[in-house]
Amino acid sequence: MAFFTGKGDGGTSKLFDSEPGKRVSKSSPVFECLGQLDELNGLVGWCKAASGESVIDGRTMKSILHDVQDNLFTIQAEVAGAQKSVPLSTVEHMGEFIKRVEASLPEVKSFLVPGGTELSARLDIARAVSRRAERRLVTLHESGEREVSPSSRAYANRLSSLLYALTRFANHEAGVEEKPPQYSA
Repeated sequence: MAFFTGKGDGGTSKLFDSEPGKRVSKSSPVFECLGQLDELNGLVGWCKAASGESVIDGRTMKSILHDVQDNLFTIQAEVAGAQKSVPLSTVEHMGEFIKRVEASLPEVKSFLVPGGTELSARLDIARAVSRRAERRLVTLHESGEREVSPSSRAYANRLSSLLYALTRFANHEAGVEEKPPQYSA
């Protein structure tokens, strides 16, 4: 596959389900959504690179984050018009996993200040970007320009919770005391 073709120089591109010869403006909401998902996938990879060999619930954080990346690619393919979606069973397993991680950590009753460790800070950035990507996904779906499956939308919704759980786990594993914000008067 070539790194570039030059065909998009005029501000258009093709999607998986584009009609032959038809190109779509890169200003379309579908490309904004794809860009947000791509940014998130890159950030998750950045987190994966820093995750070391941490083991959570019998799995390495690296493998958990790799699975997230695979699922983000699936959502990107769906948004681009491929007949793919994240299976509902994947969303359900993710929810169960989040609950197990949460149960293994000290209870939280407020927001926490990000930045306990390098890894947790990266995961917090990925969490915030995942929320933005989810908003773009929902906006795209609600616009009617592209239907996004309920299971892929549920995955996008649950992903920020997974990244938050991993953030908290990274801090806990490193022995970092998480602190709530001290709101100014």
